[in-house]
Amino acid sequence: MKNDAKFHRQIIAVIGITLLTAGLTPTSKADQFTKIDVPAALGFGTQPFGINPQGDIVGYYDDNSGNVHGFLLSRGKFTTIDGPGSIGFTEAYGINPQGDIVGFYSDSIGTHGFLLSKGQFTTFDVPGGQETEPQGINPQGDIVGSYIDSSGNTDGFLLSRGSFTNIDIPGAVYTLPYGINPQGSIVGFYVDSSFIEHGFLLNRGSLTNIDIPGAVPGFTQALGINPETDIVGGYLNNVPPNYLHGFLLSKGRLTSFDVPAAFGSGTEATAINPQGDIVGYYFDNITFNAHGFLLSK
Repeated sequence: MKNDAKFHRQIIAVIGITLLTAGLTPTSKADQFTKIDVPAALGFGTQPFGINPQGDIVGYYDDNSGNVHGFLLSRGKFTTIDGPGSIGFTEAYGINPQGDIVGFYSDSIGTHGFLLSKGQFTTFDVPGGQETEPQGINPQGDIVGSYIDSSGNTDGFLLSRGSFTNIDIPGAVYTLPYGINPQGSIVGFYVDSSFIEHGFLLNRGSLTNIDIPGAVPGFTQALGINPETDIVGGYLNNVPPNYLHGFLLSKGRLTSFDVPAAFGSGTEATAINPQGDIVGYYFDNITFNAHGFLLSK
């Protein structure tokens, strides 16, 4: 795939922008949280970013030497993922039902996207771009992520059937797509010309802003979406000390939740599978290190 993919530079049309104003409902499902720590992380940080229907989870962790590695957690077993030629930096972000994994890594040349399928790495870069960073993959193998263009701007991309399509939210300073579902709906976040951050849902060319009521203006991130169009992410509340909270947006209803062990230190949801299982990470209230979590239905 490297260097031979077609590239179509295209701004996705905006048909409509809707501000979500539904109320927040706190969750009380504390007994359904499961902590996820890669043993090799030694408490320095574990951050899951993807989960498929089988419950396989991918993400990344920091080891005690300051290196970053991707990981796969499948049937209770952790497997480390390091990109070919990695210089101590690999992050895995998305996994689909077939077990295909996407993410990115840095080598002596730069930062590259990767697809890990059936044990084989395929490296790819957006043509003419720098720092290609895939974030999500759907069952059809469509991949979304971000890159830095020749002007130094951060743009989103969709890689489908070997062709790249640019994803630019009109008026945005940068655009970061994170998740894509089987229907091709894409979620992520962007920063507008006033440097205000918004979550977004892009569905068949129609853009919906996702701004959580009660959040710090300009800090809502939509990171994961499943086939039912349930969306998860994180936001900062507007009451000092402005803690980070996870959210689930399902059928127009917003639910806010926090991992109990965080005690307000910060919770962010990053992915959701068809069964409604949610993964993410939180910061504990003792060391403030990052730990992964699974919130099961």
